[in-house]
Amino acid sequence: MKYKELIKKMTLEEKASLMSGKDFWQTQDLPQHGINSIFLADGPHGIRKQAEAADHLGLNESIPATCFPTAATVANSWSVELAEKIGDYLGIEAVAQKVNVLLGPGINMKRNPLAGRNFEYFSEDPYLAGKLAAGMIRGIQSHGISACVKHYAVNNQEERRMVIDTIVDERTLREIYLTAFEIAIKEGQTKAVMSAYNMLNGVHTNENMHIMQDILRKEWGYDGVVVTDWGGSNDRVAGLLAGNELEMPTTAGETNQEIIQAIRSGKLQEEVLDECVDRMLDLIFTTEEVYAKPYKQQFDVDEHHRAAQKAAEESIVLLKNEGNILPLKQGVKVAVIGDFANEARYQGAGSSIVNPTKLDQPWNGLKESGFVTIGYEPGFERYGKKSRKRIEKACALAKNADVVLLYIGLDEATEAEGLDRHDMRIPQNQIDLLDALYQVNPNIVAILSCGAAVEMPWIGKVKGLLHGYLSGQAGAKAMLRILSGEVNPSGKLAETYPLQYEDTPSYRYFPGKEVSVEYREGPFIGYRYFDTANVEVRFPFGFGLSYTTFEYSDLQVDRDGVTFSITNTGSMAGMEVAQLYVGCESGLIFRPDKELKGFVKVHLNAGETKRVTIAFDDKTFRYFNVKTDRWEIEEADYKMMIGASSADIRLQDRLFVEGTEAPIPYEKEKLPTYYSGKTNDVSVEEFEALIGRKVPVSKWDRTRPLGYNDTIAQCQYAKGGLARFAFWLISFSYWFLRKIGKRSTANIIMMSIYHMPFRGISRMTGGVINMPMLDGILMIANGQLLKGAGHLLRERKKLVKGAKGL
Repeated sequence: MKYKELIKKMTLEEKASLMSGKDFWQTQDLPQHGINSIFLADGPHGIRKQAEAADHLGLNESIPATCFPTAATVANSWSVELAEKIGDYLGIEAVAQKVNVLLGPGINMKRNPLAGRNFEYFSEDPYLAGKLAAGMIRGIQSHGISACVKHYAVNNQEERRMVIDTIVDERTLREIYLTAFEIAIKEGQTKAVMSAYNMLNGVHTNENMHIMQDILRKEWGYDGVVVTDWGGSNDRVAGLLAGNELEMPTTAGETNQEIIQAIRSGKLQEEVLDECVDRMLDLIFTTEEVYAKPYKQQFDVDEHHRAAQKAAEESIVLLKNEGNILPLKQGVKVAVIGDFANEARYQGAGSSIVNPTKLDQPWNGLKESGFVTIGYEPGFERYGKKSRKRIEKACALAKNADVVLLYIGLDEATEAEGLDRHDMRIPQNQIDLLDALYQVNPNIVAILSCGAAVEMPWIGKVKGLLHGYLSGQAGAKAMLRILSGEVNPSGKLAETYPLQYEDTPSYRYFPGKEVSVEYREGPFIGYRYFDTANVEVRFPFGFGLSYTTFEYSDLQVDRDGVTFSITNTGSMAGMEVAQLYVGCESGLIFRPDKELKGFVKVHLNAGETKRVTIAFDDKTFRYFNVKTDRWEIEEADYKMMIGASSADIRLQDRLFVEGTEAPIPYEKEKLPTYYSGKTNDVSVEEFEALIGRKVPVSKWDRTRPLGYNDTIAQCQYAKGGLARFAFWLISFSYWFLRKIGKRSTANIIMMSIYHMPFRGISRMTGGVINMPMLDGILMIANGQLLKGAGHLLRERKKLVKGAKGL
């Protein structure tokens, strides 16, 4: 231990106090030992340090900070260098605001396109997500503070996220859902990891010895701090035993007492606490060093705004360019239509919401640019209400234009933390507008703004399609530079766009509605499924057009990697993302047809050729063998595929690779669906053969009393009439607020109340309601009204009396 002598001087109570927060965002301080509080702030794409009362939902305004493009956007750049540069700027701003731990990046896999937090995550591919996250972490931590990679692990739905039990087989867990964390932790050297809310195979993630100790600490050698997601602690002692040092936010000392009692009873060895304290002290002292000397308390707002613009420019994806309608020719008359043109959709909602230092708006930028704009019309109501009058006005304007720039997408209330989307469609009122515009002017360029995949049955009615995702505060200017041709688009999709939601492999298994969610599709998510099962898609993984063209040639493969040439065969300088996919040809072990194992982004002037190399690494040929419980290599011929996307393979060769002679882990006849790759409809019997045990019951037991990990939603089955009435009132409020157009307010009910487990009432109120008081609330919910009310009042008096005694 690094701080053994200091820890010896501390009392048991002092050591325990360091294991939970001082308040909502700060850790506990012990000035008598020279230990300061450190500040943790949200910040996957910008610093969210709240100036006033703290909350986890993004309700109260934060100190202005640069709002960079979200992770879903940056992923489309396929640039580790760009991710590291964004991290660099984030680190500068974190130091300026005296933040010690920046809570990001988020690297959970995009298992399903409806997951409400997809805009905060990089990709459906763990290799791409891990590499970008590692770059961002290096940039952030280059300034002496800590990043905090999240949410560890398999946190892929928002509904019932604090209690849902994720059922996944070990191989899928390791290959798909943990690989990005492995890369981020090993290559990024993050100082902090945030555990997820959910359970994993029956155990809360922050108490799960397998992922917390066996994998994170022992296999990966991680020696940093693990912090709970806010309110995510279930059993404090079990979490500490698993190595989850910091519980956030504060519980006003309640869980400190649980730690102390566990040590005094022998349930917990004090040495375990000491090790956790040692790691916590290291995080505190190392991230405080930057503030021990003069540091910059300001940053260059304009420089950072330009950096946000550059990041957006490199991340915008050109998806369609019929007749080379883009870039726009000089002198063309442009009609600007769409509510998002006047008020940009540039970030998600929830804990990651950033208060931007400045904000570019598309219509203002167009008016100031060299474009010949003939006017603007909103065309549709932002939150979905239909308006024939707005459509008519938009069509009247469009008739007089050479080209229509149509700004469409998803609104802020549709993509938010705590809520999964209901479908993959953009609002019908926007589609109605597009249909009407197409009748009067077919020269439509759509500019799409949203943080995740959407269905596009309407794509035949647009000639150009640019996807900006959620491109941050400078995204509007970045888009104008793409439209004008000042910048050649180079973004490529980091996720697959299916033709329809029903085509996705997890369609039947998402979300888990009650007790658990089953990952029956196994490792076949995203392009791994679509390419293996030969399912047609709208846009494949890795797809993106350019204003120029690229030719691939002269592939050479050896045991160290692949080398090939790329030539810009067009008339404009541009950047191309070349992707290395590897496929095993043996068939003895089920595997996707191809998997991303490397990528490179190359800038080429018109006519220029460059020779590029993508090196193999320890992840190129490995698979996880559930019999040997370790990574193995299968001896076989491997296809080496160089592509412009997963579906556009330009060069191909084979390489024989010697294996590790591990036993075949599966009985093929028991897993026919997995060997076919068509895993969109797996029987429970076959899934049980994959996971090697019975699938747990996924439905609530409606006969038993409600407990700590049951949610407010389950009050509909409560024995207590008051609890059932409360459920009805909450449900009605949600319905009514949506009915009158207050969708954001309605969402807060769903995020902060409906899916909250009862223990969350205690964990998120900073000690205002403690666990003994919660026992009283549960008695009331379970039909013991008078007994529960009496217990609640008595415990409340004890709490108040104890607080006064302090």
